[in-house]
Amino acid sequence: MLRFTLTMATALLATTAIAEEKPVLTVYTYDSFNTEWGPGPAVEKTFEQTCGCDLQFIAAGDGAALLARLRLEGKRTKADVILGLDTNLTEAAAETGLFAPSGIEDVTYDLPLEWDDKMFVPYDWGYFAFVHDKSLTPPTDFRALADSDLKIVIQDPRSSTPGLGLLLWVKAAYGDAASEIWQGLADNIVTVTKGWSESYGMFLEGEADMVLSYTTSPAYHLIGEGDDSKAAAPFSEGHYLQVEVAGIVASSPQQALAQDFLRFMVGDDFQSVIPTTNWMYPAVIPTSGLPEGFDSLTVPDTALLIPAAEAAAARDAALAEWLDALAR
Repeated sequence: MLRFTLTMATALLATTAIAEEKPVLTVYTYDSFNTEWGPGPAVEKTFEQTCGCDLQFIAAGDGAALLARLRLEGKRTKADVILGLDTNLTEAAAETGLFAPSGIEDVTYDLPLEWDDKMFVPYDWGYFAFVHDKSLTPPTDFRALADSDLKIVIQDPRSSTPGLGLLLWVKAAYGDAASEIWQGLADNIVTVTKGWSESYGMFLEGEADMVLSYTTSPAYHLIGEGDDSKAAAPFSEGHYLQVEVAGIVASSPQQALAQDFLRFMVGDDFQSVIPTTNWMYPAVIPTSGLPEGFDSLTVPDTALLIPAAEAAAARDAALAEWLDALAR
């Protein structure tokens, strides 16, 4: 009788465990997205309330590092979704054959460009800029920055999407003269960090006069800290546009759930947390609108962007110029 009771109890526990087991959706993203002050925790809580799943974010470095990791893991990857690439990487990402069509094609985006990519779904956007303390009189273009004694911190373009964005910003603005600009900037660069978080931290600790970031970064200090001492320097050449995207991994066994997540990503619950956690413009303006303070941000007169189909080739040329300049 005891053996029978134990057997029944074991079977009941096993049945209960199976019933309670939830599908897991694994999302690779960049480090700052999944910090306690980033969008990750709020997104995870809200999505899990409706998906009946376990949403797990795995921080895997900055945006460019995400693609490198996926290439390394290939079809063996545990990722179902990659969140944190941008238009400078989407063409190269698509060419890997590791992504599936998103199935999200009926969304009206609030982007400064037309969106027709059927594989990747945008979730936010912004302009790269050098952020500084307002006590500093900033340069008005890259040549003036190179001629100054100002110290800057930037990110590595081989691992960071802002770092890559800076290379293409200079390339888009100066073309064949980009190499000259980098040679001038070489002695302004304090260090090159692997990712954005490290470099912004160095700037806040006073180790540099300016840091490569976004025109929206001062909103964090203004809204989150009540501090209006930071600004983004407007450059006369224009500012390079970044659109961040997510995509479904083709080998994922959770295709339907991954598509549900991308659909959720362009909805109000996700988009409404982007401005005050990721400190970027939402790809779809939520019904609540933009937070107060976003109307005070620097808005570039000129938006620069190398088309996604051309970005890979431009990246190779720009990276060679950058490495050569920093090696001298």
